[in-house]
Amino acid sequence: MASEIEILKRVIATDCGSTTTKAILIGKKEDSYRLIARGEAPTTVEAPFEDVTRGVLNAFREVEELTGIKILDGEKIVKPAEENEGVDAYVSTSSAGGGLQMLVAGVVKSMTAESAARAALGAGAIVMEVIASNDGRMPHERVELIRRLRPDMILLAGGVDGGTKKHVIELAELIAAAEPRPRFGVGYKLPVIYAGNKDAREDIQKILGDKVALYIVDNIRPVLERENLRPARDKIHELFMEHVMQHAPGYKKLMSWTDVPIMPTPGAVGLLVEKVARKNNIEVLGVDIGGATTDVFSVFQGVFNRTVSANLGMSYSISNVMVEAGIKNILRWVPFHIEESDLRNRIRNKMIRPTTIPQTLEELIIEQAIAREALRLAFQHHKAMAVGLKGVQQQRTISDAFAQTMTGETLVNMMTLALIIGSGGVLSHAPRRQQAALMMLDAFQPEGVTMLTVDSIFMMPHLGVLSTVHEEAATEVFDRDCLIRLGSSISPRGIDKDGKPCVKIQLELPRGERKKLTVNFGDLVKVPLGIGEKAKAIIEPTKNFDVGAGKGKVSEVEVEGGVVGLIIDCRGRPLQIPEDPKARVEKLSRWIKALDVYPQEKYRKLIEKWA
Repeated sequence: MASEIEILKRVIATDCGSTTTKAILIGKKEDSYRLIARGEAPTTVEAPFEDVTRGVLNAFREVEELTGIKILDGEKIVKPAEENEGVDAYVSTSSAGGGLQMLVAGVVKSMTAESAARAALGAGAIVMEVIASNDGRMPHERVELIRRLRPDMILLAGGVDGGTKKHVIELAELIAAAEPRPRFGVGYKLPVIYAGNKDAREDIQKILGDKVALYIVDNIRPVLERENLRPARDKIHELFMEHVMQHAPGYKKLMSWTDVPIMPTPGAVGLLVEKVARKNNIEVLGVDIGGATTDVFSVFQGVFNRTVSANLGMSYSISNVMVEAGIKNILRWVPFHIEESDLRNRIRNKMIRPTTIPQTLEELIIEQAIAREALRLAFQHHKAMAVGLKGVQQQRTISDAFAQTMTGETLVNMMTLALIIGSGGVLSHAPRRQQAALMMLDAFQPEGVTMLTVDSIFMMPHLGVLSTVHEEAATEVFDRDCLIRLGSSISPRGIDKDGKPCVKIQLELPRGERKKLTVNFGDLVKVPLGIGEKAKAIIEPTKNFDVGAGKGKVSEVEVEGGVVGLIIDCRGRPLQIPEDPKARVEKLSRWIKALDVYPQEKYRKLIEKWA
């Protein structure tokens, strides 16, 4: 990564998305860094422009108009920053052109292939396919698949250092036989990164050296007990710029403008999530729900993981959410009576017109019900991928490894999770912040004490890449302008009968005020506690419930307020929703009223209409 720029008066950052290029201007105000302005323009990688820099310049000009600060002299960025003109640095991320698409090949599907997939996902790639020696495909099927996919690059891994070479050499021979072609451009060789058994390097060089652009890095699984993903991730970033972006329209020019290499958008978001977790020494979960995909990022036990659910989104992929979740699972979040056929038709209409936004309260409620299921499914996928190493302390021979069915334990622990960051239109732009809070509580079901937040205007990619040149500026803007604190949630784990006492809580509020409350099972309670306000809480769960110290054991914690306030969620873990339509509507309505999720008069009329 680039070394830090010491003096930074102003910096401009862009994120070149598939449809929109977003620019933010950050500057030093008194003794801290703050967001000055944000501009956006359509991305211009396709005809008739076919030059990404057009969209970047248009976004810059909007920032100039909003601030009166001169950033451009013709098409040249003015540097360094003076009184009312110029910037000290320009950084950028990109997912235009479909982002970074990779094929992963590994020896054992549940071990090295999964480690390789984690390395690729962590670097911001979309993993198109995972090929493994034991994936059940015939060799000719694998060759045909490699030819058809046309990825941006391939990551090949397999074998521990000093172990057998046979299987990883066979995979290399398959890649050589397929003679894969890259997605962009015809005048260069496809990059292949080898991150497997170091004893096989010479053989791999002989097989692939003349056919592809081969790069050899440290083994991602040097021994069964340890993953070493960073060298492969760093090489993926480097090659993304060197090969993929070089051949995308206008990127060569854009790369000459930026002060550090352009990063894939998800890679930059992941980097920021990692830095937030490390800086605060906490466990973090981040989610970005888009129109076509949902990305989940997490840091648990110091390990960073990212997953892409490429078929779960709120516009183009909305019908996939219905298919994967099932109509009944979406219906359980709808707090009024609606026919299944009506709900199906509404979802199909959204897929046909993906850019439409809800115009009525009932449309908004339905969209947010679908969002809960998209988030829940993406999170389930993430939990399955974010696991401790498989095969540890097991048989050491490769034949035994093939036969192993042992799966790693998920690293995700909702009781130790301290912070959830929600991002993407349905969360960031929810008309009321209570709606975002309830969607995340319902989808992720945090336990114990967790801070709920949303990214205000999706500037996490910009701040992730900025953190490589000036970490202080990135973390200050993230904390003060990017992150909107909704409030802490206190969520006991356990199940009981509705109406039975669940927790007693004593609160010592900021101005010395003390408050005692008992919350029954099945209830959701909101306590006023503003942004930046902290309170000391003594939480005493009844014998069936745990808030972190064990069943029935008292916890003393500090809780922080937010836009919504302090939320006490005694609805149980796992969450129970009645199947009977009348009981479901009654229960959901009670929770909606408790958090003031929708305008009460409009919501009452809606319930009457559907009654």
